[in-house]
Amino acid sequence: MKILFIRHGDPDYDHDTLTEKGCREAALLGQAAPSMGIDHCYVSPLGRARDTASYSLKALGKEARILDWLQEFPAVADLNLSEELSQAFPDVSVKDSRFEVRNIVWDMVPSYWAEHTEYMDLNQWKQSAIARSGDAVQVYERVCREFDSLLEGYGYVREQYCYRVVQESTKTIACYCHFGIICALLSHLWNVSPFVLWHGIALAPSSVTEIVSEERQQGIASFRALRVGDISHLYAGQEPASFAARFCEVFSNKEQRH
Repeated sequence: MKILFIRHGDPDYDHDTLTEKGCREAALLGQAAPSMGIDHCYVSPLGRARDTASYSLKALGKEARILDWLQEFPAVADLNLSEELSQAFPDVSVKDSRFEVRNIVWDMVPSYWAEHTEYMDLNQWKQSAIARSGDAVQVYERVCREFDSLLEGYGYVREQYCYRVVQESTKTIACYCHFGIICALLSHLWNVSPFVLWHGIALAPSSVTEIVSEERQQGIASFRALRVGDISHLYAGQEPASFAARFCEVFSNKEQRH
């Protein structure tokens, strides 16, 4: 089977929808959608993902099933519970004597990340300071269970670090969602810490990441990427990639996000 993880278009976070640019990106994605062989569509409940999916769904003549767990990774951390974490999130402001980071618990600065290698380990990150200070582990494990339940419906049952094939499937499913949750689900498929992907890749708005099952041994499947963060639909429409996924390439460039 194939899994397409599709990030929403250029976001208007304040209104949870798309910018004008995001709408152009989603429209170009919609033009490409019929060539992707999509059988079933799933979408985050958040507006920017649903608005992105709407163009593809119209082109495909399909409806999408809304899955609450596909929303942006909704973990919360209380930084007051760990003095160490003030180094990880130096730009977080104090509010009512309480630090909170919502939805971006992974978005720590590189100087902290580089010195705390537990975040790079498949299991040790679950004992890290960020894990002890909030619900990141519980949220991660819940969305992975929900994802495995979805795959089980297509005949792939999680067993330890791979999948048992109880029924072969050549279906293609598309999940219209968000950067953080895509990385979390990829980390589950690939058996690596999600922090490795949160810090190691950038997925441009409206990008397509294509994952395919491989059954080298009968009845045992794993999943590999055919493309990660593909924006060929934007190239085809001469639409530049949004910078929303990235930070400044060089610090002196004040026009790029810091």
